[in-house]
Amino acid sequence: MSHLSEVLVLERLKAVKFPGYSRDIVSFGLVKEVKIAGSDLIVRLSVATNNPAVPEALKRDSEEVLRAIPGVGSVKVVIDITAPPDVASSGQTGTTKIPGVDHVIAIASGKGGVGKSTVAANLAAALQRSGVEVGLCDCDIYGPSISLMFGATQEKPMATGDNTIIPIERYGIKLMSMGSLLDDSSPAILRGPMVTRATQQFLRQVDWSGLDYLILDLPPGTGDIQLTVVQTVALSGAVIVTTPQEVALIDARKASSMFAKVNVPVLGIVENMSYFLSPSDGMRYEIFGSGGGALEAKRLKVPLLGAVPLDIGTREAGDRGMPVVFEKPQHPISQVFCKIADELRKRVEMNT
Repeated sequence: MSHLSEVLVLERLKAVKFPGYSRDIVSFGLVKEVKIAGSDLIVRLSVATNNPAVPEALKRDSEEVLRAIPGVGSVKVVIDITAPPDVASSGQTGTTKIPGVDHVIAIASGKGGVGKSTVAANLAAALQRSGVEVGLCDCDIYGPSISLMFGATQEKPMATGDNTIIPIERYGIKLMSMGSLLDDSSPAILRGPMVTRATQQFLRQVDWSGLDYLILDLPPGTGDIQLTVVQTVALSGAVIVTTPQEVALIDARKASSMFAKVNVPVLGIVENMSYFLSPSDGMRYEIFGSGGGALEAKRLKVPLLGAVPLDIGTREAGDRGMPVVFEKPQHPISQVFCKIADELRKRVEMNT
């Protein structure tokens, strides 16, 4: 009698991680069928991707762990590759384009607390000021902050008769954030599948039409939401936000590695909280170290898009509900963000 069982097979497959992520293919729900015939084994996986390296890696790694089961005979791993009908024809990594959007840029970080949302908000503002149509989607479902930074916490998005969500518009930028759907004190208590669904709704059910750039403010790390984005959207590229200190750079490398594994180009590094200029004496203090962003950009062979100082006024502007780029367009920090936006547009146009 065969010692093989579906329980055993699934337990072994938990050792197979989705490329670029720490989560296994069983918990992601990619295992659709397990067939056992004596000592022989057939496993069927389903994955939505346009990147041929992903199913190749899943097939190789799955067969490796299954062949290691004592006494197993033949092993066959079949992968069903699915894609929605509007598959992007550009050859880029994401599976589908968002209708009416020319470029989708993910703003990511390996860890929290590096000011990623501040960078995303002001980068969107700088792009808008450069004359392009911009949207900003807050994909941090658990910790949304974009609605606060744009003064839109009391505004609720509307929906049409066909359930298309009309985004909020502030300062000429289309916005969508969980922060506009919840009260200030209400947490988003959601399990993984519900988070995935909410992310897909933000990307697919919101009317983003007419945009040159849609900026996605991703949560820190490499979890469910990031996987949903890279499997759902044809990204033009990603920007990695870090601080100069090594503990942030370690996690930034993980984020950049994730995008590399799913064939999304990293457009550059933004070093946030790069230094602090004392308003009293003009002294420069490198609180989190120096040069880390430049070294990481060199390692990745991508540009350092800009170094943003730690600035009280920038934080205060965001707390008041208007990014500093809009509130004080001539401020030195605003000029830094505008230069980053210019560099970003150059990089996107080079890759187009």
